[in-house]
Amino acid sequence: MKAVNLEKLLPADIPAGERILWHGRPEWKSLARGAFRADFVAGYFGLMAIWNVATTAADSGWLSATLAAAKTLGAGCAALALLCLLSWLSARTTLYVVTSRRIVMKLGIALPVFFNLPFSKIASASLRVYADGSGDIPVALGEGQRIAYLHLWPHARPFRITHPEPAMRSVPDAQAVAETLSRALIAASNERRGVASPAATPSPVLTLESARRSANEAFAA
Repeated sequence: MKAVNLEKLLPADIPAGERILWHGRPEWKSLARGAFRADFVAGYFGLMAIWNVATTAADSGWLSATLAAAKTLGAGCAALALLCLLSWLSARTTLYVVTSRRIVMKLGIALPVFFNLPFSKIASASLRVYADGSGDIPVALGEGQRIAYLHLWPHARPFRITHPEPAMRSVPDAQAVAETLSRALIAASNERRGVASPAATPSPVLTLESARRSANEAFAA
């Protein structure tokens, strides 16, 4: 992981003594597939190219059908290139930070915006791991806490429009990051309740086992 000057990137209100537990950026390739739906775009243009061949060949011949399919595939390649560029820029300009008391999200390609999410405002968290080991970690905010979906996108849990959930998208080694966040949430919850042992108080975050079991439901469209 490349060195990051957190003093320049974090908001000034991070108190002295608060520990940085993890920081990182999305994997841009995973972000392109998961957030920008590059796979669906590629599939759509592929199907359109097949459709052009099937409908044009009988009437205008194979040469016209091939040219029509080539134009469709060219448009698809241009669309995918744009999505990949947006994904790369988004990953380069995003910073996720987990401290001992909060999550900080620095977002925005042109105009950076900070979202400060204290653990006391987080009701729950979940985890979805992709085949490459990267994954999404969305957090549900407590009652009365809300950030507009458009302000977060693509760093939001998909399809949760009315109750947006900020999400650390496509983070590398997502399971390890989720474990770090889970321990921090448990410790912060116990500290607020005055409980010495982490095992004595239920955690406000989903356990990794339950998160794995509910991953498909949690991200269902």
